[in-house]
Amino acid sequence: MLLFLTKHRPGYGPAIGWFLLCTVLLCLPGSRFPTYNWLSQIQFDKWVHIGLFSILVVLLCWGYWSRAKENIPFAIPFAWFAGLATAYGIGMEYIQDGLIPNRSFDVGDIWADIAGSVVGLWFSHWRFAKK
Repeated sequence: MLLFLTKHRPGYGPAIGWFLLCTVLLCLPGSRFPTYNWLSQIQFDKWVHIGLFSILVVLLCWGYWSRAKENIPFAIPFAWFAGLATAYGIGMEYIQDGLIPNRSFDVGDIWADIAGSVVGLWFSHWRFAKK
C-alpha cells in the first residue's frame, strides 16, 4: 500500500471521490442507523469519523504531492488540507443538526473529525513531505 502511494500520482480525483462519498454518508438520515447495539458501546461512530477524515486528508495531500514540483515545501499546504477537512466536519455537524432528519449536532463527532485530520496530516507528512 505504501509503495502504491509513492509510485502513483493520480491528482485530486481520489480526494474528490472520497469527499463526495463522505458527504453522502454524513447526510444519511438518522433512521438509517440502528438505535442501540454493541457498536454504540465501543463508540464505533467516532472511529468511523476518524477514518473518514484521515483518509480525506491523506488523499488531498497525495493529490497535492502528485502535482507538486520538486523542492516545494509541503508542511503549509498539508496543514491547510487538515484545517479544511476539520472545517468541513464542523459544517457537516451543523447541516446534520438543521437539515438531516433524525440527526443532531455532536461535539464528539467534531473531536473525532479533528483527530482524523491530525492522523491524516501526520501520515501525509511522514509519507510525502520527507520524500
